[in-house]
Amino acid sequence: MSTVSVFEAASSSASAVSPGFPADALHIESLDIEAQGIAHRRDGDDGGDAKGKVVFVEGALPFEVVSANIHRRKNNWEQGTVTAIHRESSQRVRPACPHFGLHAEACGGCKMQHLEPSAQVAVKQRVLEDNLWHLGKVRPEVLLRPIEGPAWGYRYRARLSVRHVRKKGEVLVGFHERKSRYVADIKTCAVLPPHVSAMLMPLRALIASMEAIETCPQIELACGFNLAGELVTALVLRHLEPLSQGDLAKLRAFASAHGVQWWLQPKGPDTVHRLDEQDGTVPLAYGLPEFGIEMPFKPTDFTQVNPHINRVLVTRALRLLDVQSSERVIDWFCGLGNFTLPLATQAREVLGIEGSEALVARSRENASYNAQRRAAPWTPLAPTRFEARNLFELAPADLLSYGVAQKWLVDPPREGAFALAKALADFVQAPESAPGYVLPRRIVYVSCNPATLARDAGLLVHQAGYRCTAAGVVNMFPHTAHVESIAVFDLDA
Repeated sequence: MSTVSVFEAASSSASAVSPGFPADALHIESLDIEAQGIAHRRDGDDGGDAKGKVVFVEGALPFEVVSANIHRRKNNWEQGTVTAIHRESSQRVRPACPHFGLHAEACGGCKMQHLEPSAQVAVKQRVLEDNLWHLGKVRPEVLLRPIEGPAWGYRYRARLSVRHVRKKGEVLVGFHERKSRYVADIKTCAVLPPHVSAMLMPLRALIASMEAIETCPQIELACGFNLAGELVTALVLRHLEPLSQGDLAKLRAFASAHGVQWWLQPKGPDTVHRLDEQDGTVPLAYGLPEFGIEMPFKPTDFTQVNPHINRVLVTRALRLLDVQSSERVIDWFCGLGNFTLPLATQAREVLGIEGSEALVARSRENASYNAQRRAAPWTPLAPTRFEARNLFELAPADLLSYGVAQKWLVDPPREGAFALAKALADFVQAPESAPGYVLPRRIVYVSCNPATLARDAGLLVHQAGYRCTAAGVVNMFPHTAHVESIAVFDLDA
């Protein structure tokens, strides 16, 4: 049975009434992306009011029969929390983290630790397919095998909240509590790298010892793993007031003891700077060894949370794009050049376009850095340039201004690439709007939001004339509700 059909099979039998269960028991049919079990009330279960009403149950899994405490009631749905499991799913597992759960003060960083990891991927695959069909009326011709990797210790990027709780007499460092603005009292974290998890309690002690105990609301984590195999851990301390010399000395002592780099952020992201610029530590970077590419970055730059998955994702995307040495490629929403520079190892010419001037400057630096250090057996990078452009405002004439490219790589933020897809659709509907323009033959679209991917896929398929030849999920964030995916669109000859 495929990973997707496990959940489809549940829905075919879950609604049947089974003997031996309480009269108000709920038969869980499926799971939504927020990891809530989905059930339907049987006739009479709700006193005749809105028979067949949908019930969302936190903590319940497909195949299970549960009782729940209902805390929200609407005309068409209810929401509650599981109170008893009368029949347990075979895919329920014991959470690895003691701070996960439905109890008071539970950490809200993960939603699916109680579900076996491969089943989590099945849920995400189902979400992708459902969004593509219900929102875009698109069915991919081929479902790609999911991209999976380590389920634990994968989170190389994180934003940790810091709070001095006077009533407890201690400092908390971690994620927020489930459905709360309060910081969870976590002592370990299974999704952070082990060396960072082990640092949580020392970080709490550090902040508690500082004069700035009340004015340091956040620590941002960024780990890099370069081509030489060196692991670099950077911590960005957000501080609302200038730090005393005594506090700076404590940060330096912590850095020496734990092998980390401290960066300071007194105001906005543009104020981030190293505590000690010449401390002799290895620069922060991540490697893409299959392409001989190394990407230096600052801890506040956008990079993928999961470097293990990112390496596989870049390789998969370029394989699907199937770039030939004679082809020109455009990388839309190129960021630091995560896809652009690997593309430059295969294409004739590459153009990276990004909305942020600062990111374009960083991508140019990365291109120069890699071009200078590239040596045998690696071939030189193809001519590569970067441009800054608002990618949420585009017309067919704008596409023409960037020139014809045989292949596109599209990697937008959560908002998607609506303007880009619409510009292609508008050109197809009115070719005179960009005389001489030729559509790309293939588009590989990397998405972090299945809803906006589905919307854009609808435009590409139904108005621009593409076929969705393949799609699949990328499990970038195990145990969370985030759904990353990749889709391929081909233009019929």
